[in-house]
Amino acid sequence: MLPIEILQEFNSCYLKMQTIAQDENWLLLIADKKIDPEAATHLGDVLNCLGEAMGCVEEIVEVKFNQEAEV
Repeated sequence: MLPIEILQEFNSCYLKMQTIAQDENWLLLIADKKIDPEAATHLGDVLNCLGEAMGCVEEIVEVKFNQEAEV
């Protein structure tokens, strides 16, 4: 996979996870304590980790883009 493809996959995952985090059914599951209340924290952690990973890959993609632009 090229770095841009990795970044696109991470971004896709991030958007899907963010959609779940904002979903009314997800929020109701937590509010009604039908699932472990820590689940919201875990989902937040996943989003944070994906965001950090995306930031790392973005740096590589930007460097490659800048190098190609100079040629």
